[in-house]
Amino acid sequence: MKDKLLILGDQAVALGALHAGISGVYAYPGTPSTEITEYIQSSPLGRGRGVYCDWCTNEKTAMEAALGVSFIGKRALVCMKHVGLNVAADAFVNSAMTGTHGGLVVLVADDPSMHSSQNEQDSRFYGKFAMVPIFEPSSQQEAYDMVRDAFDLSERVKLPVLMRLTTRMAHSRAVVVPAVPRDENPLSFPEDRARWVLLPVNARRRYNELLAVQADLQRLSGASPYNSYRPGDRRGVIACGIAYNYLMENYPEGCGRTVLKISQYPLPVETLRRMVAECDEILVLEDGQPFVEEQLRGLLDESGKIKGRMSGELPRAGELTPDNVRAALGLPAAPVADACARVVPRPPALCAGCGHRDVYEMLNEVAKEYENSKIFSDIGCYTLGALPPFRAIDSCVDMGASITMAKGAADGGLFPSIAVIGDSTFTHSGITGLLDAVNSRANITVVISDNLTTAMTGGQDSAGTGKLEAICLGVGVEKEHVRVVVPMAKNYDEIRNVLREEIEYPGVSVIIPRRECIQTLKRNLKKSKA
Repeated sequence: MKDKLLILGDQAVALGALHAGISGVYAYPGTPSTEITEYIQSSPLGRGRGVYCDWCTNEKTAMEAALGVSFIGKRALVCMKHVGLNVAADAFVNSAMTGTHGGLVVLVADDPSMHSSQNEQDSRFYGKFAMVPIFEPSSQQEAYDMVRDAFDLSERVKLPVLMRLTTRMAHSRAVVVPAVPRDENPLSFPEDRARWVLLPVNARRRYNELLAVQADLQRLSGASPYNSYRPGDRRGVIACGIAYNYLMENYPEGCGRTVLKISQYPLPVETLRRMVAECDEILVLEDGQPFVEEQLRGLLDESGKIKGRMSGELPRAGELTPDNVRAALGLPAAPVADACARVVPRPPALCAGCGHRDVYEMLNEVAKEYENSKIFSDIGCYTLGALPPFRAIDSCVDMGASITMAKGAADGGLFPSIAVIGDSTFTHSGITGLLDAVNSRANITVVISDNLTTAMTGGQDSAGTGKLEAICLGVGVEKEHVRVVVPMAKNYDEIRNVLREEIEYPGVSVIIPRRECIQTLKRNLKKSKA
């Protein structure tokens, strides 16, 4: 009897990638994708094989490193959350132009309903934009099988493959039956080196080759075992990825509707044409944005048959659930238990003992001394400074935006203009903004709140640990205006004075409040006693 494992969707992808013979995984931590890399880091198979597995400074560097692995004929997995693909987009889109040598799978975990994100963008649009194959599993077993097949497909068609998960797939468990692991690829090199050098003369040729392969990709999608068409009555349903699970959950005795399951893209157009001809109406179920519905309306909808998020049968925002799918199918609501009156909502908050608390305490106190002070913040657990009791920050847009927004506001005449950024976010996307500020002698004060880890996503190593002062000096901040303080109550007088002095300095100054994250401190103390 084959082994059976009860694992997360993220872990199924990680195990599938290991069993596909990867030589490296490259990632920046971000929910809901983080557990993929963590699983590979702790895997005996990965450690035994010497699979490279470490956190990168950001998603762009991760994508480029994985492309380097592909160049030498080996297989690489690159992982990120959906907004991370914005950071990696330059390398990702151009990787379709260079093509691949060894298999390359780009795993992106989307977050419908924004459980821990700034938006709920749908990564399938990026795959279509780059004109690469897209896989979207409907179960944990399919996630395991699919990532193995994705590496094979990448080497067959010489393109990266985008694999998309959503939060519920990433963070729910199911039984997976693994297959026999294959060996890693040997070292080899591309025969056509010119396609890896995207000078215009080469890029024009490669673009025409990329266009030419699209019909083949569509045929492969039409014949894919991950896409299936089951005729039924004249009420059609297209179920994409995890939406297929939600559909079948509502029909435990079997669904009598005509069902098209889509888990591989580009869209199987011929099957879609058949479905439109055989059905009076078609409901499109997809977790995320109306990617399929929008294309289907443009391609084939001449009679108003297509229903879904755009037509109001499903909510336009937020993730799919078995309940809203049930309502869209016209089925009566399933019985639900009343919420327990004893359970009250608990809003997120900074941990007791967190150094960010002391930072915001002092920032609020000093900022009140100025009529127009504004504090631009960034993405990390310190973003919780926007909530009570601190209400300390005025913005949080994207990774690294605190410094550049503070610079722009200062350019326009704001004083004081203060930026708060974490150590990991600073090395991810803040360094170039600081260089801009130095080059223009912007009148800003940058607070790099250093808790010596990437705390928001679980305490992964931070690329800037032990290097922040050197980085700031390296981009040109004057030595006397790079100040380090320890954010604790006994140091409040010192911190207040440092803040006031650096705010009054008419140029770029950096203050680094440094104290280890209370959670990683507890874990490290526990390890030291073990």
